[in-house]
Amino acid sequence: MVVCGGDNVLAHRLTAELRGVYGEQVVLVVPPAGRGEPNRLTGRARTTALIGRITAAVSRTTGNGNGSANGNGNGQGNGDGGTADLPRTLEAPELTDDVLVDAGVPQAAALALMHDDDETNIRTALAARRLNPRLRLVIRLYNRKLGQHVEELLDQAAAVAGLATNDASVTVLSDADTAAPALAATAVAGTSKVVHADGLLLRAVERTPPAPGQVAPRGLATLALLSSTANDPAGAEGSDDSGIGAGPLLLPDDDAVAAAPGRGALVLEAVSYSGSALPPGFLAGRGVPLRELFSRRLRWSVAGFAAAVVGMAIASIVTTEDTTPLHATYLTLLDLFSINDPATEGPMSRQILQLLAGLVGLLLLPILFAAVLEALGTFRSASSLRRPPRGLSGHVVLLGLGKIGTRVLARLRELDIPVVCVEADPEARGISLARRLRVPTVIGDVTEEGVLEAAKVHRAHALLALTSADTINLEAALYARSVKPDLRVALRLYDDEFATAVYRTLRAAHPGALTRSRSVSALAAPAFAGAMMGRQILGALPVERSVLLFAALDVSLQPQLTGRKIAEVFRPGAWRVVALERSSEEEPGLSSGLEWELDPDYVLRPDDRVVLAATRQGLAELLARRPLPAQP
Repeated sequence: MVVCGGDNVLAHRLTAELRGVYGEQVVLVVPPAGRGEPNRLTGRARTTALIGRITAAVSRTTGNGNGSANGNGNGQGNGDGGTADLPRTLEAPELTDDVLVDAGVPQAAALALMHDDDETNIRTALAARRLNPRLRLVIRLYNRKLGQHVEELLDQAAAVAGLATNDASVTVLSDADTAAPALAATAVAGTSKVVHADGLLLRAVERTPPAPGQVAPRGLATLALLSSTANDPAGAEGSDDSGIGAGPLLLPDDDAVAAAPGRGALVLEAVSYSGSALPPGFLAGRGVPLRELFSRRLRWSVAGFAAAVVGMAIASIVTTEDTTPLHATYLTLLDLFSINDPATEGPMSRQILQLLAGLVGLLLLPILFAAVLEALGTFRSASSLRRPPRGLSGHVVLLGLGKIGTRVLARLRELDIPVVCVEADPEARGISLARRLRVPTVIGDVTEEGVLEAAKVHRAHALLALTSADTINLEAALYARSVKPDLRVALRLYDDEFATAVYRTLRAAHPGALTRSRSVSALAAPAFAGAMMGRQILGALPVERSVLLFAALDVSLQPQLTGRKIAEVFRPGAWRVVALERSSEEEPGLSSGLEWELDPDYVLRPDDRVVLAATRQGLAELLARRPLPAQP
């Protein structure tokens, strides 16, 4: 398998996933030293060293060895559990046809294009398809609409050539879309974690441990038992795996759930066909809310003016004989607009009311003038960024509006969660989305004094630090905790060891506050690896520092599933059927629709299709092309 990824983190993690979990032979194509991302490891020796560390970490997690791998410039690594051959690394400034041939694309089973530039990935995919028509392609694209068109185009080309098989499949994925629901869920307690792909919606929620004497509500399936307990609500997310009960327990059976009544759980709540859309932009829909057009002070002024008119109309009815309410109101409006004859011959009460009406009428002109100015200002500011309003509290402060931050912002607004964004670059990718959604945004460097204060971090509910620099995220989190010690913090950190150290330190300093660290590449890499193996990976859910994958599989392609009952298929800690799409007995080509309330005695037929929740090692056992080494 070939991975072309520039020199970004996701390409390294995908290579380690394929090598350490699936046991595949991998060729990694990277640019020469000095041409990669800033502050990232570049060059052949540094790349193999990084792959060695990640492969050793994956091996320790999955049980393939217990030790560290030391990489060198020759691409070899040694671990305590045996010799671990590191992937071959090929340095090339550009992905030309000759470079693809040197990487073995004509003979490869799959190619992953992981560059940050969508154009580079598309151009390379077209060239690779010419070199190997049967090549399985996995393309990383941020533009979702463009990705759908590219996927359809390449699939049609394979169909025309008579190669429309699983080997010539094309999968377009986005690491931002994979990680956004999980990152948004870490910021708000009780928020569902969502996997959404091809119209399929799976929603899971983290449930806190029940109080003594209470029974936790049950969902469709328990996906994991968390490390959090009734005595430790924050959990032991960053703890070592050596302790009993430390870390999450993935895909437990009923006996394991019953034996841990005091632990939190990740429960699957719903599986359905559904769609999600961004909230409507400014002035979208049939009407425009007055609070968007006019300020609160102006609305109160108009209300006071209307009350004065009503009061004077009532006074005119009371003091004037032989008049109807409609006529009295008409006379009052004439007096307000100064178009009535003076009541020089009228009674004293009428003269006084006319003077008061004229005085109130003078107040009408500045109110109308202010309304016109505010309306014009509102329409003009629709194309500008909003400032955080006074009195804002209970919101989420989102740092960074890059690729990841933009997707997380869209997800938070879908959940109708108030957000204040902080971005140093006024031309960042997510600025246009924040402007369209009317999200308050502070332009400035988060490390400078006064920027987080402008975002009202002292009144915020949570802080999401999603910039691409670990040090900036850590600095912002530490400063925010000094302002508000109980602030809920979620950090985007690349290095796992660094993330663990940060978690332990912050938790020791602030034991009553929740701290979470997430790696976008670590979350997205298992989904990309599953797609490299030729299966539709719907998405991934983070379970503390672990990952749970959802995959759609045809039963006919899985001998472990065909002809067995759903209850027999379930393997605790490996995989579990969470949804079923039966084939029609009368017409095998037709589907009866998705079922999520499963009959454990139903026997899976070859024409059925299932949605599995699986661990990384469990999915590797299902999809591996060659036998994996026996696990202890």
